[in-house]
Amino acid sequence: MSIKKDFERITVGEDEDILTALRKLNDTAKKVLFVVRNGTLLGTITDGDIRRHILKNAKVEGYVKDIYNREPVFLFAEDVKKIDIKSLFVEKRVEIIPILDKNKRLVGYIDWADFISKHEFDLYDKLDHDIPVIIMAGGKGTRLKPFTDVLPKPLIPVGDKTAMERIIEFFQKFGIRRFFAVLNYKGQIIESYFNTVKKDYQIEFVWEKDYLGTVGGIKLTEKLFPDENFFVSNCDIFIKTNLKEVYEYHIENNAILTSITSIHHHKIPYGVVEINKGGKINKIIEKPELIFQINTGVYLLNRDVFKYIQEDKYFDMPELIQSLMNERKNVFAYPIRESEYVDIGQWEEYRRGLELIKNF
Repeated sequence: MSIKKDFERITVGEDEDILTALRKLNDTAKKVLFVVRNGTLLGTITDGDIRRHILKNAKVEGYVKDIYNREPVFLFAEDVKKIDIKSLFVEKRVEIIPILDKNKRLVGYIDWADFISKHEFDLYDKLDHDIPVIIMAGGKGTRLKPFTDVLPKPLIPVGDKTAMERIIEFFQKFGIRRFFAVLNYKGQIIESYFNTVKKDYQIEFVWEKDYLGTVGGIKLTEKLFPDENFFVSNCDIFIKTNLKEVYEYHIENNAILTSITSIHHHKIPYGVVEINKGGKINKIIEKPELIFQINTGVYLLNRDVFKYIQEDKYFDMPELIQSLMNERKNVFAYPIRESEYVDIGQWEEYRRGLELIKNF
């Protein structure tokens, strides 16, 4: 029995702000924190709790006590050896379980990875049906030169596989088996590579005559599948989230487009000066922290978007999103943590991403 004692790094106080909890989730790469008061377990807070708060209030501001779960799964230390831990993890579908003494003070926790192999414990909810994924694989990858002078960006190695294979594997975890790749730059190399590797999914290649931007090329797939909804992914982006929840959120909101976004925070290491028109200082904000969401490059779209994309015309995703908003269509964001998003499209991020992806 392996009860971990390093629980202080995954605890948070009820009176701490939500941003502090979000930082801790990013730093620990866990999906849950234990909410404690003087060592006593009060509950848990997850990235899902924070996401729901952000979507409801359109901001991160608030306190842990406003949103945490007051009825968490837990075990008393004296009962740990009496029950089937493996079955408990499978039944409750949690990654870690807090261990308490008889006074409900936190004394440690157990981790699912110590009891169950990844093959036995599937945290990924399968989609109710297999929907297609379009991978935008036609760009030149100029940020990764000189590598992309030789090989196309989708074939950049990530461990023992290519970036595009890693992306496909992620979608497969949710039961998805149909993929389309929009090709242009060095597309023959990409197609040849995938024609030689062993695969348990379907992939079809569509070709742009000229590069059509970050979304224009999906028009080429309009008649290739009948599904109402489909995913679109850049070929240099890795995310870690529950796609079934994304899909349900998309359907619930009758969205034409749902962008999976990443919550980023950036602390400015200086005092920020605000002035009026004449130059007089109004106030100084000492080392402010900015909170913002960015597009990850992974989207869930309804096929009605095809109406807004012209054939053989260069079109980028921001233009499509703006066009949909201009028409008052339902465009939604689904935020994930900063640590659940990796962009390997430039060398600095590629090196960092190789380490982060180990935890994906």
